[in-house]
Amino acid sequence: MRTMSAPVLEISGAALRLRGRELWSGLDLAIQPGEFVAVLGPSGSGKTTLLRAILGLRELSAGAIRVEGKPVRKGNRRIGYIPQQRPFTPGTSLRARDLVALGVNGARFGFPIPRRGDHARVDALLEAVGATRYADDPVGSLSGGEQQRLRVGQALADAPALLLCDEPLSSLDLANQRAVTAIIDRERREHGAAVLFVTHDVNPILESVDRILYIAGGRFTFGSPAEVLRTEVLSELYGAPVEVLRAGGRLVVVGIPDAEPHHPHEHHDHDHHHDAEAHA
Repeated sequence: MRTMSAPVLEISGAALRLRGRELWSGLDLAIQPGEFVAVLGPSGSGKTTLLRAILGLRELSAGAIRVEGKPVRKGNRRIGYIPQQRPFTPGTSLRARDLVALGVNGARFGFPIPRRGDHARVDALLEAVGATRYADDPVGSLSGGEQQRLRVGQALADAPALLLCDEPLSSLDLANQRAVTAIIDRERREHGAAVLFVTHDVNPILESVDRILYIAGGRFTFGSPAEVLRTEVLSELYGAPVEVLRAGGRLVVVGIPDAEPHHPHEHHDHDHHHDAEAHA
């Protein structure tokens, strides 16, 4: 669902420092309604920090971020947020529908008193994410994929204009990766939500992606998958020989340096492996 209307997200001249290190600077991008943008790069490159800045939880060192033409602020309900999959403890008794309901009424002042229509909205969200059959089950009894569907439903509660996804497919099996991606993709196609999707593996979402923001070593490149996921482009970005291959229908990036070129002593939580899915 692409329109020529004003961008949902505008980032201009953005720079961000973390613990005395500049993660990136001079970042400019605009994301249109219905556009699906993947954010790739090694751990420590500032992908999650970028999401936090858009959420108003991290102040930029320079530049500006605007959502629907307005400066970022905390608690903007026009932004939906899907975190990494983290399992609830088995004893958690909160029902599936209660978790989704927190997205519908949990951000109001005072106690979350249900409004007329809230129950129907929760039911509609549960159906949209394929969770109707376990709507009344305790979330602690559900699988990781089922729990993550509920987090997606919670994020969609206010029909957000911008959907921020912070590695929402991590720890999910392939079937659930596809299912969660399909839900997010449908939301942007049918309702025009812009999607900013942080991931270490672009393969499960590659068919949905319009553009890619790839950040590494304090530098970045932004463009279509065909423009960004190229041997010469990533080699230039990393400042070292990097090769993009196709193997078994998947994109594989090999030769990624053990450390980012501008910060050779920086630790990156072992996400610099040369395997296929870590960085493609």
